[in-house]
Amino acid sequence: MQLYSISVIEVFSVLFLIYGLIIISGYIFSAFFSIFEIRDYKRRNNFQDDAALLQSANLPAISVLAPAYNEEANVVENIRSLLTLNYPSFEIVIINDGSKDKSLQKLIETFELEKQELIHYHHVQTKKVRGIYKSRIKAYKNLRVIDKENGGKADALNTGINCCIYDLICCIDVDCILERNSLLKLIRPFLNNTKRVIASGGIIRVANNCIIEDGRIIEVRLPRTFLGKAQILEYFRAFLMGRMAWSRVDGLLLISGAFGMFDKQTVIEAGGYNHHTVGEDMELLVRMRRVMREQNIPYTVGFVPDPLCWTEVPESREILTRQRNRWARGTVETLMLHKKMLFNPRYGVLGLLSTPYWMFFEWFAPIIEFTGILFFIILVLLGKVNFQVFGIFFLVIYTFSILFSITAIFFEEYSFQQYKKPKFMFMLILTALLEPIIYHPIVMWAAVKGNIDLIQGKKSWGEMSRAGLGNTGKT
Repeated sequence: MQLYSISVIEVFSVLFLIYGLIIISGYIFSAFFSIFEIRDYKRRNNFQDDAALLQSANLPAISVLAPAYNEEANVVENIRSLLTLNYPSFEIVIINDGSKDKSLQKLIETFELEKQELIHYHHVQTKKVRGIYKSRIKAYKNLRVIDKENGGKADALNTGINCCIYDLICCIDVDCILERNSLLKLIRPFLNNTKRVIASGGIIRVANNCIIEDGRIIEVRLPRTFLGKAQILEYFRAFLMGRMAWSRVDGLLLISGAFGMFDKQTVIEAGGYNHHTVGEDMELLVRMRRVMREQNIPYTVGFVPDPLCWTEVPESREILTRQRNRWARGTVETLMLHKKMLFNPRYGVLGLLSTPYWMFFEWFAPIIEFTGILFFIILVLLGKVNFQVFGIFFLVIYTFSILFSITAIFFEEYSFQQYKKPKFMFMLILTALLEPIIYHPIVMWAAVKGNIDLIQGKKSWGEMSRAGLGNTGKT
């Protein structure tokens, strides 16, 4: 019996070790691919003049879709910011998703909106549209506000797709702050591409504690809290070292719901946003890519590493865990809905690389890590731990985690250098030292809890209250 127990322990120990080594190898390869992708992007776009691009007569028009629910406090200022975007032809479509506050009333009063009988289609089934409003003021002629029954973010975006005019749609969160040239940069993958471009995404940055005036980032600063700073590192790794690498091999499965551009016809062919999942942004892109592969249509998905969109991240542990719980559930739901793609050579990189990676290292990773912690506790109770060996392995993993985060900081400095003050770099490095033992366990448990909630049938988003960005001043 004793021999059998020891052999089982050894087998599990080796399996955990192999899994860890594979993850580390994946991170190294992603860093390798990302640095070349960033380098090539900078070479391609270093001398491109946005002013010249603005004067081009061939730029396609864009419909910017922004769902809003109970955004009374900030919606007017956010729309004013959107109306100043630097792009020759676009419309702003605000979808009031059955707000219970005075959001619609404020919009009507501020922009002098009046209800109009405008034609809209029913490409995708949605909740009832109660009215479509346009402004009497010429300066706001490209603003349209749709009032509808509450149906959630996915349903609101589908309503916007039905009602918008143009063939390219840019879906954003209404409380995000966009760079003035963000549309100019995000449209580039759609221009002069030999393949059909079905979507394009950009980098999302953290706006907490930045100085904001009139809907513009005036000065970039670090968040005040440790959780906020840790998420900056997380976003560096996810975008600069993750999505850049997937873009290199054309294997992106996710474009952030906060800011992404899509070919409207492809979205409609795919059936629009799925309101039965809490990960509607990831699920839509996967479904679009699946449709293209099944129809044998050559296509690609673009990604722009410029910091185009700034958003508020949760700085309370409670809200953060709710967010990551939802992200975990959305990932699992998407992979289960499209399990046909897993290890299927018919879907190319998506079937053989992207979806298996997301399954093993995004879905399973927190579960395996949590199981490993329980396994270690059992070994301690049984007196089977060689603490010297354990200390060596822990030091190796901890050191690698820090080096990976510092590499992400280097990528930020190599690319767009948003955090210009040396003290910011010092604080981010200090955060990297603490993140593996303070921040990581929080998001790991949130993901585990997300899997548990999914098994129990939980479908809600959970309350995602925000402190708000607003107009801040120097302190």
